[in-house]
Amino acid sequence: MGSGRILVVEDTPSLALVYARQLEHAGYEVQVADNGAAMRGLIMSGGTFDAVLLDLQLPDCDGLELLSGMVGMTERTKVIVVTSDGSIDRAVQATKLGAYDFLVKPIKSDRLLTTVRNAIDHMALARSMEQVRRENERDTFHGFVGGSPCMRAVYRSIESVAQSRATVFITGESGTGKEVAAEAIHLSGPRRDKPFIAVNCGAIPEALLESELFGHRKGAFTGAIDNHAGAARSADGGTLFLDEICEMDIKLQVKLLRFLQTGLVQPVGASTPQPVDVRVVCATNRDPMREVVEGRFREDLFYRLAVIPLHLPPLRERGDDVEMIARAFLRRFTKEEGKPAGRFDDAALAFLRKYDWPGNVRELQNAVRRAVVLNPGPVYPLQSHGQVAASMRDGRPAPVDHPFANPSAGSSVRENGAVLDIAGLTLEEVERLAIERAIKDADGNLPLAARKLGVNSSTLYRKRERWEGKADGEAPSKAG
Repeated sequence: MGSGRILVVEDTPSLALVYARQLEHAGYEVQVADNGAAMRGLIMSGGTFDAVLLDLQLPDCDGLELLSGMVGMTERTKVIVVTSDGSIDRAVQATKLGAYDFLVKPIKSDRLLTTVRNAIDHMALARSMEQVRRENERDTFHGFVGGSPCMRAVYRSIESVAQSRATVFITGESGTGKEVAAEAIHLSGPRRDKPFIAVNCGAIPEALLESELFGHRKGAFTGAIDNHAGAARSADGGTLFLDEICEMDIKLQVKLLRFLQTGLVQPVGASTPQPVDVRVVCATNRDPMREVVEGRFREDLFYRLAVIPLHLPPLRERGDDVEMIARAFLRRFTKEEGKPAGRFDDAALAFLRKYDWPGNVRELQNAVRRAVVLNPGPVYPLQSHGQVAASMRDGRPAPVDHPFANPSAGSSVRENGAVLDIAGLTLEEVERLAIERAIKDADGNLPLAARKLGVNSSTLYRKRERWEGKADGEAPSKAG
C-alpha cells in the first residue's frame, strides 16, 4: 500500500474517476482538477502534493505551457505527464521542463501505480537528502553559533527531544552554553509559547531555595511578607530549568524527587499541594555519577532526571567554531559599543586557533567584549582572561588554584606573591583563610570557589553566614 497526496489533472471525467479509484485503492489520497486553471489555483493557494498526474491536452491550456509557467513546481513535487498521441517529442520536452516521467494513454493500472510509487519514493529521498544537506550546512541554532560536527549532533539531539516532555539532564563544562541548550529545547518544542523559568541552584542560599522553587505562604517564616508562587508554579505549562542541580542540598533533593514523581507542588506553609504541568530540564558542570557515588546526589533523583542525557562539548573540541563565534561576538559588541565594525588582527586570529579556552564560550565572549571596549578599532587584538589576570598582578607568576601554594615551604600560604605564615593560626582560622582566598580567586563566585575546594557551595554559604554573625572582623593572617 502506498501513502501520499496525488493531484490528478484530467479533463475527461471517466478517466479522472478511473485514475482516482485506482490510486485510492492503493492507499493514496487523491484530488482531481479538470483544467489547468484549477490545477494552478490549488497549487498557488498552498496545496501540497507528492505527485501530479498531468494530462498534456487540457481544454484551457497546453500542458507543456502550464509546466513551463509554474516555476519551481517540479522541485516541490514529482510531475508525471500523460499524453494520448504517443508523441515522444512532447514527452522529451516535458522531461526537459522537469517532469519525472511520462505515460501514454491508455494507461494500464499496474503501470500507473508503479510510476506513481517510484515518483513518490524519489521525492521522499530527495527531501531526506535536502534535510541532511541543510543540517550539514547549519551553523546557527537557537542562540548557538557553530557548525562543527559535534555541535550539529547537539542540534539534532535538541530537535529530537524537544517534542517530548521527558526530563533532560545537560552536562558540560562551565561556559559551554547549558542554559542556551535548555532554552533551545523549550523553543523547539510545543511549550515554546509558555514560560521558561531558570533557577540557579548554586546561587541561592540553601534556606531560601525551597521557597524559590516551590513558593511560600505569607507568614510561613520570618521575612515572608507576602505569598510567593515559586518557580515551579510560574513555569506551569512551560519549562523549568534547574541549573547547577548538583549544588542542591540533599534534603531538598527528596522534595524535588517527590515533585517530579507526583507533579504536585506544596508551598512552604501551605497545607495542601497543587498540581502543575512543567517540563523539567536540569544541568551541571560536575560529573553527576561521581556526585552520586560520593553521596552528594541521590541516585534515585539522578535516574529520574537523566531520562535523556545531553552533553555539550567544550570549545577546544569545536574546531573552527571558535573563530566563527568570535566574529559573531565582534559584530554584536561593536554595534552595542558604537565602535566601528572591523576585524581581528593576525595575532588575535592565531591566538583564537591556539588557545584552549578553559572558560569556554563565556571566556571567549569576555575576551571579545574586552577587545572592543579597550580599542578604537577597526582592528581588534585579543587577550585571554589568564593574560589579563597576569597583567593585573604586575607580571608576577600566576598563583596555583589551590590556596596552599608550596607544600615544601612548611606552614605557609601564598597571597599575591607573598608567603604568609600560618603556624600560629588555629585550624578554623586556616580554613577561613583558605575559603576566602578561593572566593577571591573566583571573583566572588561561591559555586566556583566551592568546586575548587571540593566542597558543596551550601557549605560556603553557611560558613560565611556564621562568620558574618560574629564580631571578629577580617580573617586572621600573619605576614611572614
